[in-house]
Amino acid sequence: MSEKKIIEVKDAYCLPEDVLDAVHAAMNEDVEEIVSLFKILSDPTRLRILKALEVQSLCVCVLVECTDQQHSALSYHLKLLKEAGLVNSRRERSFQIYELTEFGNLLLKHIEKHFEKA
Repeated sequence: MSEKKIIEVKDAYCLPEDVLDAVHAAMNEDVEEIVSLFKILSDPTRLRILKALEVQSLCVCVLVECTDQQHSALSYHLKLLKEAGLVNSRRERSFQIYELTEFGNLLLKHIEKHFEKA
């Protein structure tokens, strides 16, 4: 059995080479998709839309009234949420209905659980 090479960092903190390699690999991973998702989630209006859709699938007209947003502004927010895979839409007669995707629902539940008061 060969000995593992130890890398010393700042003369006091030692890491095995495989751990240091794993750290370097993690630091070099492409995180742009995650960054984009956090940017989308950083907007209060978009979070409120997700919270409303957690209650029930809703027509755009209801979301416009509940958010006090112009239809065009709300459409922009919904477009970003849809592109992020957080919501889906479907047409029912002349109404555009939005709903959380499974991913959107799970993500929202994890976020809410983290911020629950003990």
